[in-house]
Amino acid sequence: MYKYRLVTPGPVAVSERIRRAMAEELIHHRAPGFQPVFREVREKLQQVFQTRREVLVLASSGTGAMEASVSNLLSRGESAIVVRAGKFGERWAELCEVYGIRPVCVDVEWGRAVRPEEVRAAFEAAPAARALLVQASETSTGVLHPIRELAEIVHERDRLILVDGISAVGVHDLPMDAWGLDALISGSQKSLGLPPGLAFVALSENAERALERTTQPRYYFDLRKELEGQPRGHTAYTPSVSLILGLREALRGILDEGLPQIFARYQRTAHSVRAAVQALGLELFAPDAPSYACTAVCLPAGIDGAELVRRLRAVYGVHVAGGQGKVAGKIIRIGHMGDVDGFDLLAVIAALEMALLDLGYPAKLGEGTRTMTQLLREFSLEKG
Repeated sequence: MYKYRLVTPGPVAVSERIRRAMAEELIHHRAPGFQPVFREVREKLQQVFQTRREVLVLASSGTGAMEASVSNLLSRGESAIVVRAGKFGERWAELCEVYGIRPVCVDVEWGRAVRPEEVRAAFEAAPAARALLVQASETSTGVLHPIRELAEIVHERDRLILVDGISAVGVHDLPMDAWGLDALISGSQKSLGLPPGLAFVALSENAERALERTTQPRYYFDLRKELEGQPRGHTAYTPSVSLILGLREALRGILDEGLPQIFARYQRTAHSVRAAVQALGLELFAPDAPSYACTAVCLPAGIDGAELVRRLRAVYGVHVAGGQGKVAGKIIRIGHMGDVDGFDLLAVIAALEMALLDLGYPAKLGEGTRTMTQLLREFSLEKG
């Protein structure tokens, strides 16, 4: 009865245009025909990352690029400041522990952004810490951290800042070079609108120098090998060729639209979705520092989050994400990335109204959709 709509914060819905590109005839990754494709992809990635540095392409999920950053830039026995404000902040700390690096955790209440003074205090308490590890957009909570201000604190100490931008690159203005980020990470299954399977990491000059100082064992994720080979058109190991063909098409679309226009579009989308859920009497989980990548919504008492996610998917064809870790069953997360537009998200709000009513919440049918329709019309009128 209903069209299936994938509106999680990743993976995201993939457009027909990108699917067609991935279905093109496979190119051998060592053949001359692959090199111009890879060159175009690398050049366009630099524009999206807003950097002159090489953006390395890895065959992995985003976590692979996080691990590569830790294992290539930090050594066993060192310490690092870790902002632990959600499930993926916890992942930074876990990766440090695996590689014998002591995480000095700045624990932040889930749903709140870290304050710069908290990070400053952590460095004062642990002045030997080699780096700051932080998410730009913490996908598990829908929070946006103040990366520019955090980078300034790190620069004062001549340390490194490693930024998980997996759900921020291409959604928020995150200029790597202008802000002096030392490692900036992303993944294919978020704003780039691809299936999972590719990760990206760009390194500053300071980070590249750290590659030679680090004593960690490295093999598959040895970024020295990738920095040697990728500028010459080939990866150290077999790349995800079909995904790279899709990536070329995705990057063409992003740059044709323009980064400023995309950032503004995500802001409008996020505003309209949040206004709609609030019109239903629901509270936002991250009201003070929300990411534009997704909307995290607190569920009212008596509503089982897992059952709401199940019902939205099974009955209304809408796949949102539930909460993770300590907020499992307490929130849902509506993604704004991928091949979805305002009308798709309007359908999501309509399905949410119906599913909440099914589960006993006194939702007023049409309140959320009316609010969102008004905002979508206003945005359309502004455009022309």
